Amino acid sequence: MSKYVDGYVLAVPKSNVEQYRKLSEQCGRVWKEYGALEYIECVAEDVPDGKVTSFPQAVKLKPGEVVVFSWIIYESRAKRDEVNDKVMKDPRLKDMMHAEKMPFDGMRMFWGGFETIVEL
Repeated sequence: MSKYVDGYVLAVPKSNVEQYRKLSEQCGRVWKEYGALEYIECVAEDVPDGKVTSFPQAVKLKPGEVVVFSWIIYESRAKRDEVNDKVMKDPRLKDMMHAEKMPFDGMRMFWGGFETIVEL
């Protein structure tokens, strides 16, 4: 059975990267507690602007911001749905998930779920 991956891309002000990292660590612990296999958050280091499209263009990157690329791996789509249902109800995250408390602009974040087709 192939694994299932949720992927996220967002822009974070450079001044908020440490705050974002701390939030992500808390969130990652909860996701993994409920069954996620992996929880990864990455800050862009080499993401050039493109002529047609790029990570910076996709998030409408502003001066003083950095792109963050993240993914969560699950054993299946069904497990992902089960885990996310529990995560969204978890009281430890309810206080953190308000837009005014987020260290980034959620309106410029995009995400999606993906079924793996190659895993080496």
